Amino acid sequence: MAQAREIYISTDIEADGPIPGPHSMLSFASAAYLPDKTLIGTFSANLHTLDGASGHPDTMTWWAQQPQAWAACRTDCEPASEVMPRYVAWLKSLPARPVFVGYPAAYDFLFVYWYLMRFAGESPFSHSALDIKTYAMAKLGSGYRDSTKRNMPRHWFDKHPHTHVALDDAIEQGALFCNMLADTRLTR
Repeated sequence: MAQAREIYISTDIEADGPIPGPHSMLSFASAAYLPDKTLIGTFSANLHTLDGASGHPDTMTWWAQQPQAWAACRTDCEPASEVMPRYVAWLKSLPARPVFVGYPAAYDFLFVYWYLMRFAGESPFSHSALDIKTYAMAKLGSGYRDSTKRNMPRHWFDKHPHTHVALDDAIEQGALFCNMLADTRLTR
């Protein structure tokens, strides 16, 4: 296989509110995929909450209904000041340029970028993120709000669980994206 120019970093975060700063990223994970859906590595961490931050009441109500996912993201927590530089080193160790991929990218990238800049002083992703739902909109020729998972072709999905545990969801979403890429190559 030719050397890949890009590696797709499917990333999922779990947080206790809608924005970083007043609220904390509790957990995040990335699954590094080559375009052919080869998973070449993963990174995951659970984080201590930010000093002075608190959970948003609506988000905490949702978490109360997800006890297993909550327990998973509150185990073995580490300071973001230690995790984010380690994450940057992992991204830089990959054999091609990382491309952030999220579902929804706007939410996940918001937290990851903020944490990278605050705790590592840099973002290997630059200012860019690829949104799976937007890509689905373009492929399906549908409106953005109609480009939901229930309206996507079944062959885009592998049998991965969606558990609200960051690593599970990053792997699931990365496989979905790679299946979409493969479908694009077949229909060109």
